[in-house]
Amino acid sequence: MPDPVRQGLATSGPIGCSQSALVTVEDDLFEQLWTPSTLELLARAYWSFIRRRSFGLIRMGYGPNSRSVNLVSKRIPLLRFHEPEFESGADHGWVKWPIDRGLLVATEGQGHGYLKIEARRDPERSTRPGYQAMTVTSEVVNFYPWLRGSGWFARLGTWLYSQTQLRIHLWVTRGYMRSLADLPASVIRQGADPGADTGEN
Repeated sequence: MPDPVRQGLATSGPIGCSQSALVTVEDDLFEQLWTPSTLELLARAYWSFIRRRSFGLIRMGYGPNSRSVNLVSKRIPLLRFHEPEFESGADHGWVKWPIDRGLLVATEGQGHGYLKIEARRDPERSTRPGYQAMTVTSEVVNFYPWLRGSGWFARLGTWLYSQTQLRIHLWVTRGYMRSLADLPASVIRQGADPGADTGEN
């Protein structure tokens, strides 16, 4: 996908970002992927990956009707999401977190946008016998970054956002995509949680 940092960002309105990776999966495991429980497992692997990459500074909090991305503790919520939504079919599945609010979200962006991870069957790109190919996509839609600011500051704020928060997001997402190759098949089959947080921090 085009690199939004190099492509340029708008100084107002919503911002979107999308990254994709091709993943090959064993035939017998492939058919088990399109369930909410497995999608939630892959989603938790995403948050667990972020925690490891941030040396534990970024932590995921789980409430009864919400999810939050916190800096060290729940007292510093960087992002707060409504509870995740799921969709699964014969050839695809996705989990989506609607954005609620947080320190990284501008006031006009509260209650707008979402983060979504989708896996979709991609048979034309399967080249290994006994394996299926799928495209995994992570995208942020209709996000209003607080760091960008508004008015006369928006041009500088947009540059600051693109060189800091956005670059970190791209770096983490690419790392997560690569880490999918190391997620053991047995973890998915058994439904074990790959090191994710289990409570509010």
